[in-house]
This record gives sequence, structure tokens and C-alpha cells, in this order.
Amino acid sequence: MSGNDSYLRAYSAGGMLSLSGPSPCAGRDSLPVRGDLAHIRLAGQCFVPHYAVPMPHSARAGAVLLREEHDEAEILAVLAQGARFDVLDISGDWAWGQAEADGLVGYVALSALEPILS
Repeated sequence: MSGNDSYLRAYSAGGMLSLSGPSPCAGRDSLPVRGDLAHIRLAGQCFVPHYAVPMPHSARAGAVLLREEHDEAEILAVLAQGARFDVLDISGDWAWGQAEADGLVGYVALSALEPILS
């Protein structure tokens, strides 16, 4: 190796980016991480291709938090009107993120959310 080839060198065990075992996991419904994406606060704790900064939204009346992104999915919670929901990903008509009140993670219909403008 010559020149500026530091990107080719292996990281030492115990180094900042070394793999030292499985990522810490909490309950499936309370940790904002999935195979492709995690909340930015989990950077350095969970290894995923992308990290997202939450986009704050408020729930409209009748907003339902679901385990999966379809209407027939298991209901995890009914969000109170005005409750904060931090959106981490939007795909089609669905938002994936975390409810602030109880920390549950799941999908909410995008039509049931309203952006919180700063």
C-alpha cells in the first residue's frame, strides 16, 4: 500500500468501527431500527445502511399505529389527536417512525399525520 490508502486498511479490533458482536436490541416495537434504516441517535449502536433524522408530525383524529404498512396489519396503538409522531421514512401512503408518548415504532397512514412546522 502506498500514498493515501488508509481506506484500505483494516480497523483494529476494539476500534471505533470494529464489529464486536451483535447490535444491542430492545423489543421489536420500541426500537426505531429496521434492516435498512435506524434513528440517527442509534448511529454507533446499530449497524444499518442508513440513519434518519426524525421529521416531527402530529397525529390527526383517528390515527392508528400499525405493525406493518397495510390496513389489515396488527394495531399497536391508537394515537391521540395532536400526539407527536417522529417520521423516519415515508413510502407511498405510509410513514414509518416512533410515537413520542410511549416509544412504540410502526407505520401510520400518511393522511393521518400533519407536519409540525418550526
